[in-house]
Amino acid sequence: MSTMKDKMHTGDLYLPGDEEIMAAQTKKLDRLYDFNMTRPTEGEKRSALLKEMFAEIGEDCYIEPPLHSNFGGGHVHFGKNIYANFNLTMVDDTHIYVGDYTMFGPNVTIATAGHPILPELRTQGYQYNFPVHIGKNCWLGAGVIIMPGITIGDHVVIGAGSVVTKDLPSNVVAVGNPCHILREVNEHDKEYYFKERRIIADQL
Repeated sequence: MSTMKDKMHTGDLYLPGDEEIMAAQTKKLDRLYDFNMTRPTEGEKRSALLKEMFAEIGEDCYIEPPLHSNFGGGHVHFGKNIYANFNLTMVDDTHIYVGDYTMFGPNVTIATAGHPILPELRTQGYQYNFPVHIGKNCWLGAGVIIMPGITIGDHVVIGAGSVVTKDLPSNVVAVGNPCHILREVNEHDKEYYFKERRIIADQL
């Protein structure tokens, strides 16, 4: 018979106030508190804490405090060379996967949790979770929101303030609420990095 803790990762309805879940969560949140209280000069301490906190985290990842996370990164799987600016919020009630070299602007939210539309179920406190997958070398602009169950391909740029409600394929620029594909990464992007600002050859 599956427990409430098991149901966190199956997409089934469960009660997040379950004692076993709360005990594990509180322990994780203590470590998150420690991370957020570190000084800017304590880079090595931050790295050590992240390795303890996250389910997986690769080399040369940098997360600018404050970090907000339901399980303190306990269900988060980061590749290498990932950068996150201020106020990354990860509702990691189930698993979040992020590929190498992905960057997060300030105030990005990645949510895995949802609540039933039926009011009677919400009154009882039920919740469900679906994992989020973000590919490698993506850039999520400031204030992007990723909804539960979303998969984003590799080399994707998501414009600031976008709300991602559907999967996105690789090699696209996507914007808006709801987020939609604006265009593919193209030949123009090989020559210009911002509007009419040219890429210098030795920068490649």
